Amino acid sequence: MISKARIKFIKSLQVKKYRKQEQSFVVEGEKSVLEILKSDYDVTLIVSTPAFKLTHYRKLNKKIEWLEASEDELASMGSFKTNQSVLVVSKMKEAHKPENASSWVLVLDDIRDPGNLGTIIRTADWYGIKDIVVSEETADFYNPKVLHASMGSFCRVSYYTTDLPSYLAGVPGKIYGTFLKGVDLHTIKKPIPGHLVIGNESEGIHPYLEKHITDKITIPGIGGAESLNAAVATGIVLDNLIRLQK
Repeated sequence: MISKARIKFIKSLQVKKYRKQEQSFVVEGEKSVLEILKSDYDVTLIVSTPAFKLTHYRKLNKKIEWLEASEDELASMGSFKTNQSVLVVSKMKEAHKPENASSWVLVLDDIRDPGNLGTIIRTADWYGIKDIVVSEETADFYNPKVLHASMGSFCRVSYYTTDLPSYLAGVPGKIYGTFLKGVDLHTIKKPIPGHLVIGNESEGIHPYLEKHITDKITIPGIGGAESLNAAVATGIVLDNLIRLQK
């Protein structure tokens, strides 16, 4: 059984203010839960249906408090009505500034849609990106919709929130940025690993960051669409830049 106090606490973590206060967050759904339980995150509580526990208890073999709840109780605690088997509470990780100058770093300028951010995290993980740096206006990394859209990839990336103008001013080497007018992405022969900046969904890269960009690149379009979704653009650019290094 799960107490009303625990239910109230878990529900409170749907709100950024309380996540920050408790330095804790909720992960919902079997796929994401199994991913975080394999990671180095400090999971403090598992809440699941008896059926989920019966299936996974022996395999997980973790010394974590485990409570049982009904499907209705789980749905009431989470953000997604389709989550009917498990959720966990975990401590946040301490964020660190990227240190590996020889690897790609993804920089996000005010990506405010949680679904977009989660998809970008998943895409970055697919292409082996370990470090993501974001503006203070970007959606919260621990937002349930972000975590859900990342499909567990949030477990494999480091995430650092900062003042981007100050951060980029101190970055050595190449800083690539996506613009409507820039060098055709497909003409780049041998990209040097550096920072890749992806702009806001509607405004692109803000002017106050533009002066820090060393290489402006563009994805050439063929049809009549005005622009690309930020997550789609991220995938196209990463595919081209990283493929060319092989």
